[in-house]
Amino acid sequence: MGDALTQLEAVVKDRLASGDAGASYVASLAAKGRGKIAQKLGEEATETIIAALTEDDAALTGEAADLIFHLTVLLAERGLGWDAVAAELARRHGTSGHAEKAARPK
Repeated sequence: MGDALTQLEAVVKDRLASGDAGASYVASLAAKGRGKIAQKLGEEATETIIAALTEDDAALTGEAADLIFHLTVLLAERGLGWDAVAAELARRHGTSGHAEKAARPK
């Protein structure tokens, strides 16, 4: 999984840097702004939920891939990457989910 995310992140960063909205879906999405990227992420999250509840494993896998793709675009547009997400997960490792949630700022 790590290699796939690394490769995806590199392609997304390249396409964002190119800014060629005519040749790249990533660039065209970014040209519409962060709000549009976030909206697409939300749509993909909803589609993933629907697939989990009503469709087969192949549909769920496809929607999960779309969700991860759009999350990668949003992270990259913010100047973040999967390394930042991995670091946060590592920081939380060994902490109870209940304790972690209780420790979040209100």
